[in-house]
Amino acid sequence: MQQQYDPRNADIKVWVNGLRDRQQARVSVFDSAVQGGDAVWEGIRIYQGYAFLLEQHLDRLLESAHALAFAQVPDRQTIKEAIFATLQANSMTDNAHIRLTLTRGEKITSGMDPRLNQAGCTLIVLAEHKPPVYDNAAGIKLITSAIRRNSPQFLDSKIHHNNLLNNILAKIEANVAGADDAVMLDNQGFVAETNATNLFMVKKGTLYTPLPDACLPGLTRKLVLELAQELHITSKEKNISLTEFYNADEAFATGTMGELTPIQEIDGRQIRNQQEGSVLNQLQNHFRTKIPVYGVKLPF
Repeated sequence: MQQQYDPRNADIKVWVNGLRDRQQARVSVFDSAVQGGDAVWEGIRIYQGYAFLLEQHLDRLLESAHALAFAQVPDRQTIKEAIFATLQANSMTDNAHIRLTLTRGEKITSGMDPRLNQAGCTLIVLAEHKPPVYDNAAGIKLITSAIRRNSPQFLDSKIHHNNLLNNILAKIEANVAGADDAVMLDNQGFVAETNATNLFMVKKGTLYTPLPDACLPGLTRKLVLELAQELHITSKEKNISLTEFYNADEAFATGTMGELTPIQEIDGRQIRNQQEGSVLNQLQNHFRTKIPVYGVKLPF
């Protein structure tokens, strides 16, 4: 199991519409997150006194809330102040991770109808001492899931919502198979992403990533495409089959929790990776230089 309990998190402060001790940090049984997974979220990493890609994460959080027609959404500055207050209360300035959640809020009685939500949104800032989830030296092994990634005709992945059952079912398959994560295909059979990350592959020096149709166009994914342009690496978005990934010169996963992680194996097919001077190696090195550029300096 990639994520482990860190005893430093035993006594953390958690923001649930205000700071609470970990053991007192609760949402109501009438909250929409409990009633129907009716919430949106972001994962934000803290590096060397910076909240990495904070503004971009807030953009996506607020856009997702707007797409779901949330009412009485806290403004951007209020959310940032809650984030900074939580980090300061926990003395977290490096190697930490924030799970930022905004729910539709508490209902006056149980039910699906958003008109039952009359108290405004619930804002949750869960900051933990937590290193990146994957071993970026050893890499990860993947299997292909039988569970298809949602397409926009069902539940648009552009909304960064809390309904993660689609991904969890794929993760269960990976666990049973003894793999780290699972590749999820779209409804046409092309590679979409994993249950937790976006995917890239390299063939003959060109960087490829699946079209963002049935996948979340992640912020780390977007940054990698920008880094490739700065490094004069040709990159293309296209439909990619499993066969193409099996025969890639390099393959890697991207995401806030895992950064840029080499993929060593997909469905038992070995993939060459992590050679000195490889495309992934160049991107990983360039990624580290962007922390102060794309980060928001913590005000404490």
